[in-house]
Amino acid sequence: MDRRTRVLALSAVVLALTALFGLQVALADRSGPGEATVTTPDEQYPGNTLISVQSYGSDYDGKAMEVTPDGERVWVYDPPNSRVFDSEMLDNGNLLVAVATKLPPSECPADALRVRSDECVHNRVLEIDGDSLTTDEKEVVWRYTWYDEFVSHHEVHDVDRLENGETAVIDMGENRAFAVAENGTITWQWNASEHLGEGSAFREEYGGPAKGGPESDWTHMNDIDRLENGNFQLSIRNFDAVIEVDPETNEIVDVVGRPGDHGTMHEQHNPRRLEEWGTMLVADSENDRVVEYDVDNGTKVWEYGGSDLLLWPRDADRLPNGNTLIVDTFNNRVIEVDREGDVVWEYGGVAMPYSADRLSVPEEGGETVPGTRLQNRTESRSTLLETAAQVEAWARFVLPNWIGWPHLVTLSAGALASLAIVVDFAVLGVRVGWRRYAR
Repeated sequence: MDRRTRVLALSAVVLALTALFGLQVALADRSGPGEATVTTPDEQYPGNTLISVQSYGSDYDGKAMEVTPDGERVWVYDPPNSRVFDSEMLDNGNLLVAVATKLPPSECPADALRVRSDECVHNRVLEIDGDSLTTDEKEVVWRYTWYDEFVSHHEVHDVDRLENGETAVIDMGENRAFAVAENGTITWQWNASEHLGEGSAFREEYGGPAKGGPESDWTHMNDIDRLENGNFQLSIRNFDAVIEVDPETNEIVDVVGRPGDHGTMHEQHNPRRLEEWGTMLVADSENDRVVEYDVDNGTKVWEYGGSDLLLWPRDADRLPNGNTLIVDTFNNRVIEVDREGDVVWEYGGVAMPYSADRLSVPEEGGETVPGTRLQNRTESRSTLLETAAQVEAWARFVLPNWIGWPHLVTLSAGALASLAIVVDFAVLGVRVGWRRYAR
């Protein structure tokens, strides 16, 4: 085939693929939240569900919302230019929520722009009046905020209201956990640099990743809970471990998992201690599963997942009837599975959900059946299909969140055909130049 014919053929391919992509865009399902499927109503645990949505890529259109079992949205809180992480309904009916708002440099304080100067994140812990949630104007009745110059991996992920009225906060940007009083005074603080870094007892026994510069994602601390014994449970995601800290001494008194032990946990999220059974339920994100461990001996007592059932889950709660509420992040849904592992409720159409709570269950949990009475269920896709699903999910960080695998195939084929045309002309230019030089 001569060059002219080849270029014409490639150009025709590019035009055809462009037209196909336009058709795919026109037919794409871009429906938002509001899709709920109740498979087995009698098996579903009653009550509305609180869902927090992070959002993909550069969209920063996160939200918190309450949905009914039928999928009706009771209210939505969607702060502009923000990602929303953990949220919880307080006993007084107010909403406590972790919000990370991306700001331009002109709105960032000078002391927050130490290394870079193009953006910053305003981390906000907000308490919103419950009566205002169903109105257009949400009333903030309490807040605690701080700035960080790095948006990615420096956002506030988890907050919890304690019984004494203080608020526990996890801060991955500064690799710390702390408690703050209503007047803004920090009453307790734990620094990972001191207890997980070089020279620490944890590092000597367990190892762990080395700490990089201020922009590095060293610990990715993403969850804090107050246990019944008064200690704090912290999820150290990049260490593949969940630790228990005594706030009186700040010493680590218990560890589940180990840095690099990906068979136990791999970059987990939102561990939940089931105190009455002495177990811990955790979203084992990179292993695409939810797993439950006996805290005393580390034995696995229950498991649900595999890439054919879950894709990067980030939250799991055990409900009083033995069902498990799961945030299936990269499948853009929240599901409830029964003791046999069958889905009895699903709420889809949410772009990268982060956490979910059944509002009829107290924040600290309720009486539940033990994990040993639940059936394990794991189902995995082939390596090819699993890779394809991962690529589709990660593509949503730079492309619209309705993008699917067919769109990616069309885009990739069009890009390759266009590249072939460019290369063809480049080779032609080199040949012409060489001939002129040879003369």
